[in-house]
Amino acid sequence: MNAETVVNNPLVERDPINVKTPDSPGALRGEVWLSLQTHQAQILVHGRDALADKPAIIGLMGFADRLRIIWDAARHDDPYADWWLLKVDQSIRSTTEIIESQQKITAERLGQFIPMDVSVGMSADPIRISLRFANPYAYQAARSLARFDQLVCALVTANHVGLIAPAERARTQQSCARKLRRLFALPLTYRVMKLDRQTVLTRSGRAPEALKTMGEIPDDVLSGDRRAPFAPRCEPPATITDTTTASSLASNVPPRHENKNDNNR
Repeated sequence: MNAETVVNNPLVERDPINVKTPDSPGALRGEVWLSLQTHQAQILVHGRDALADKPAIIGLMGFADRLRIIWDAARHDDPYADWWLLKVDQSIRSTTEIIESQQKITAERLGQFIPMDVSVGMSADPIRISLRFANPYAYQAARSLARFDQLVCALVTANHVGLIAPAERARTQQSCARKLRRLFALPLTYRVMKLDRQTVLTRSGRAPEALKTMGEIPDDVLSGDRRAPFAPRCEPPATITDTTTASSLASNVPPRHENKNDNNR
């Protein structure tokens, strides 16, 4: 393993001494699993293909596929990618805050069911999904989905014992699900144009097209002074090689992805 590989591994400290030598251990490897209890959360993992009368719904996996392209572009100093990562960061934060607020309200209601103790309903057979994402924001989005799953469990329980009416339960679920769908669809608005900061600053190449398509980048983002908290370190410009996914992003056609479900529990 060379020094660059170690630096880019998120599970290895970014320190020059962590360069692989014949007498040192290799890179850390681990597994991440998402466990879901409800059908409402499960359908947001893979989304839905477009139907004759309904548009496609982008799920968590489609979000991660598209975000990977934006992440790579940000590593190659594309200021539009930096801007989109900031949008993703803010969307994850606001979506999580709304879901957690609803969780708190529902938990308080369940706690008021005196003199009875109510435990939140759980699935007898939850699904487990292996997550192998390329960046922290995909995992943060998965955490938001897991929070939504917990909220649905609490809402179903509160409805079952008569603390929340069915209409209120449906409104809360649908409102939070819309927030997640909006988050998952956000990377679709980014366009792959293979730009870098200098190209945008000088308005050369495809910069005028990007301006027309994606808008004017805020000055502090264009200068590089403001980046997302988990934005990748910039590297020398390189060509995006994933042409299949890049083409899909450019045309808003969801790329095919592998089914990550693992039913072995």
